[in-house]
Amino acid sequence: MSDTPFNFGGLPPELTDRAKAKFLVLPVPFEESVSYGGGTGKGPDAVIEASRQVELWDEELLRETCDAGIHTLPAFKPARAKGEKYLKLLAEEATALAAEGKVLVSLGGEHSITPALVEGVKKKYPKLSVLQIDAHADLRDEYEGKKWSHACAMKRVIEQGCKLAQAGIRNFSKSEVPFVDRGLVATAPAHLTRTSGDLRKAIERFLEHLTDDVYITVDIDGLDPSLVPGTGTPEPGGLSWYDTLDFLRPIFAQKNVVAFDIVEVAPLEGSSVSQFVAAKLAYRMMGYRAARG
Repeated sequence: MSDTPFNFGGLPPELTDRAKAKFLVLPVPFEESVSYGGGTGKGPDAVIEASRQVELWDEELLRETCDAGIHTLPAFKPARAKGEKYLKLLAEEATALAAEGKVLVSLGGEHSITPALVEGVKKKYPKLSVLQIDAHADLRDEYEGKKWSHACAMKRVIEQGCKLAQAGIRNFSKSEVPFVDRGLVATAPAHLTRTSGDLRKAIERFLEHLTDDVYITVDIDGLDPSLVPGTGTPEPGGLSWYDTLDFLRPIFAQKNVVAFDIVEVAPLEGSSVSQFVAAKLAYRMMGYRAARG
């Protein structure tokens, strides 16, 4: 693989031309508020490395999604910027990238990056709403003294006025309860979407709740840890691969998904399964978006 380009998919130049590409992949190796297991800063490179082994022919969509063009940007590493300063600069970067009119695909890094990315994308799409797949509600006002912690990511999103739909959630703190499944937030806890009928009802509710322009954020711990063990705060009872796709497919089909991220991949030594699942998921999500046109 040494002669394969280090970009998402290991693609040749004719499929990565920025001017022609439908997708911009932005690695964001931010890791400053992790509260249990670490390693999310290594996630973007690991996912890109794994993506070079993902087959380009999509067996569900019966096409090579890469034909739409996928341009991988340099990792976002502003000099001497940490914490809130880093996230402010990331919001500015997302504003500039969204203005290009392409689909921004960000690879984290911890979930703290999502509010900054949403802030930037919202400049182009003022009525933006957010679909979250996650094990945790992430609706705390602050955590360990940080309002920009990964545990507060969705609280910062709804403070921007975005409607939020949450799937796969199975971990709540008491302080989050007043915000769960009310107001701007529609929540489908994981234990209430175990049957196909309940999952379908949740999807229908999400389609009604979300606006036309949607940002999707996937915390990889939203999937079951037996499928993705390499993440900082694993929770039992997560979504299966096919349940995850069942949540995503109708959103991409019926809404204008303008950007998405996959965060919280923390590679395990000696195992590539977690980053491979994340890479396959990112490519499938690009495929759903490309199929819509």
